[in-house]
Amino acid sequence: STLAGALAAAKIAVPVAHVEAGLRSFNRAMPEEINRIVTDHVSALLFCPTTTAKRNLASEGIRDGVFEVGDVMYDATLATAEFARKTSTILARLNLVEKGYGVATLHRAETTDDPQKLQAALDYLRSLTREQPIVFPLHPRTRQAVAHAGSSLEGLTVCEPLGYIDMHRLLASAAVVATDSGGLQKEAYFHRVPCITLRGETEWVETIECGWNRLWNSPDYAPRREIAEYGDGHASEKIAAILTGRLA
Repeated sequence: STLAGALAAAKIAVPVAHVEAGLRSFNRAMPEEINRIVTDHVSALLFCPTTTAKRNLASEGIRDGVFEVGDVMYDATLATAEFARKTSTILARLNLVEKGYGVATLHRAETTDDPQKLQAALDYLRSLTREQPIVFPLHPRTRQAVAHAGSSLEGLTVCEPLGYIDMHRLLASAAVVATDSGGLQKEAYFHRVPCITLRGETEWVETIECGWNRLWNSPDYAPRREIAEYGDGHASEKIAAILTGRLA
């Protein structure tokens, strides 16, 4: 939808503003990577969450209309976390205790469409159950892929996909997160929960460098420190102010 909107706007000369611009995994086998690159190159305003994202754009010759503003997902987490803690009943529904479980998600095509990669990821998740139960909200794509591959979900605590509020509550009280999702890697950090990324690379390199995340086939976590680049929870206000100034 991001790519479709950007291309349609660019072709009728409507300026495009891209939030979360400049992200790169450097893996063009991921459909999302192509979408990001094309969207950035047709955008007039590019709002980068990090210095690395801004540097990525500069290396591709994009320097005009680029703003480093922080991460809007951090804004959303700060706005949601307390409400989720007070209102969500997900822990009781799944009979979970604080910090006594892990959370896992799998949905990317590069994982689910390859039976061998899917089986390796499921086996890895099962290995984590030696430490604690692993709650696995099951994406429809993954459910279909598991059935098609004849794989098993035995040993995992499988549930239906969760809404935004329940997922935040589940994340906030988890002991560990294992995922192939880009967004969940960051949200795990926002809740200060260590993450294992079930991919060979990540676009959120800061989470690796600062010790909150690691790739599943890589060494243990780096020394842990806070990530200042994601901002102070006011990225959306900065974006609104820039857009208002440009429109005026």
